[in-house]
Amino acid sequence: MTTDLPLADRFQALADPTRLRIVALLRAMELSVGELAQVLAQSQPRVSRHIKILGDAGLVERRKEGSWVFLNLVPEAEPDQLFALLDGWSDEASRSAFVADGARLTAVRQDRAEAAQRFFAARASDWDDIRSLHVAETEVEAAIAELLGQGALGRLVDIGTGTGRMIELFGPRATSAIGIDRSSEMLRLARAKLDQAAVPGASFRQGDMYALPLPDAAADIVILHQVLHYAQNPAAAIAEAGRVLAPGGRLLVIDFALHEREDLRSRDAHVRLGFATDAIRGWLKSAGLRGDDTRKLEGGELTVMLWSACKPAKRLRVAA
Repeated sequence: MTTDLPLADRFQALADPTRLRIVALLRAMELSVGELAQVLAQSQPRVSRHIKILGDAGLVERRKEGSWVFLNLVPEAEPDQLFALLDGWSDEASRSAFVADGARLTAVRQDRAEAAQRFFAARASDWDDIRSLHVAETEVEAAIAELLGQGALGRLVDIGTGTGRMIELFGPRATSAIGIDRSSEMLRLARAKLDQAAVPGASFRQGDMYALPLPDAAADIVILHQVLHYAQNPAAAIAEAGRVLAPGGRLLVIDFALHEREDLRSRDAHVRLGFATDAIRGWLKSAGLRGDDTRKLEGGELTVMLWSACKPAKRLRVAA
């Protein structure tokens, strides 16, 4: 009687030239099925069949974003060990094929960059209008960096990642960095930016701030940067951020203090016109988090606030 072995399934999944090329390409960057088909010069249905085999073997995971499907290597499959084996065994013909595929990735990166440029050009004036109302982004980013400290960040999650700026800035200090956004368009924009920034271990996922596509205790640092004012239920968003935060981890909320710019509600879909510190602290406490620092950055009509909280080793008891 033959016993099924997952290890044998993995080697069998890799025993195909196209699937080896797919794994090598995903080593370089997260790609959609369409982008893989473009690089491999194969049809999407054919590429999808190969992806299914790799997925069934536990090597590749799929994430649907609107009409797109994005792929990356499964971390639990120990891809570093896999590539050490492939690098040691690869022959000249295989290396040449991988190099040629890598060169064709340039076209994918160029397509992403052009799409990002069109997106920015269409929305630049609106973003500039909002930025003109508060202190420079460089000051905000410096304050975030100060709160995060100088050491390694562990597992970083950026909720409502938008253009991926937080991942770009702090991803290099993290063991892994995940940007989450509800908009598939914003995620494609973030991928285009991160292609140029070359942040190792960074990936993006489509998801809602109220139901993050992550298990409990999956993050050491969680950031909510200029996201909460879009939330119908900020308390629920903070509670969900607290759920994915590991004991000893830290949550940073960056948003506006209370203001009266009603035009931001009607023009830019801001649901909340800023927040009071007492309200934020109450939501943090209800989520089992302990607020440990608050920063205020004044300058302009809008005041930027930074609220920091940690998750104790034991959940705080909240009085009824």
